[in-house]
Amino acid sequence: MPTGKSLVLLALLWAALPAAAASPPSDPAPVTVTDFRGRTLTFPRPVSRIVCLIESALSGLYMLGAEDRVVGVSANVYQEPVFPYYARLDGRIAARTLPAPGNWDFISVERVLALKPEVVILWAQQTEAIAALESRGVPVFGVFLATLAEVAGEMRELGRLTGTEARAAELLDWTGQELARISRRLTGLRPEERPRVYFMWAQSPLETSGGTSTVQDLIELAGGRNLFAHLPREHLRVKQEELLAANPEVIIMWHNPRLKPVDILALPAWQGLAAVQTRRVHELPPVFLCDLWTLKYVHAVKLAAAWLHPRRFADLDLAAEEKRMLQVLYRGRLGGP
Repeated sequence: MPTGKSLVLLALLWAALPAAAASPPSDPAPVTVTDFRGRTLTFPRPVSRIVCLIESALSGLYMLGAEDRVVGVSANVYQEPVFPYYARLDGRIAARTLPAPGNWDFISVERVLALKPEVVILWAQQTEAIAALESRGVPVFGVFLATLAEVAGEMRELGRLTGTEARAAELLDWTGQELARISRRLTGLRPEERPRVYFMWAQSPLETSGGTSTVQDLIELAGGRNLFAHLPREHLRVKQEELLAANPEVIIMWHNPRLKPVDILALPAWQGLAAVQTRRVHELPPVFLCDLWTLKYVHAVKLAAAWLHPRRFADLDLAAEEKRMLQVLYRGRLGGP
């Protein structure tokens, strides 16, 4: 049977459903949401003017069908590789007319205020921008996602915020079913059958994630063991000698336009690694297709599971799975099987 953390993650995701499933009343009613700072925000009705400066949260709003509420987006939306996808989802983005007053790194408070938002969605760590906006009476929904269960929680809150609770419940239900499909294929997996996995971020071959992270959850759900799970940090840099000593059996790379699996396989110092010797170095597709901070993480789990346990997933058509995911999450607006 699935073990430990996998069962906990599935339970947490499914636990989000009851709160999200309630049908909205026929007449507008006050809306209350709680952000990831623990702040409670109350609005007289579902919000109709949102400035969303986090691309992953914006993706969630499009999944919910709430894009007509969006009046400002992250500047990252107009950059590759995500721009072509959003251009297909929204004619305003295709025409580059939807304002982009900032992103996770820089925010023009004045440009945000000019859009007259009812709420602004920001990373919770952007404390100076949050303080500037709140001091001017603009509510801020702060986001910080450290686990996949929190991704589900964000979708539930965004559903409440926009009056799309039923759609949020539908999305969470589908995600739970997809995770259950993966879990069933891993039934009976013994601890020693879980490969040692090293996850590599694009910043550097030595940038990885430890425990209490979306990466940790990804590896666990895919039937692997995160080599640095004992380090409770979402993002960290390890020493090369630590990696060599840990000796991963599989290396999973975040999408990296500058570095490919073939480059990792050629690193002289890494030739002794089991993953290199067996050529089990894999790269995730571009971020839009497997964003770990959106429900699209389910596709990353499928890919990782197929890489870690090729015999158990030999019949899974990953290209078809990707198309089906886009069909479900975006209601066919990005194509499908």
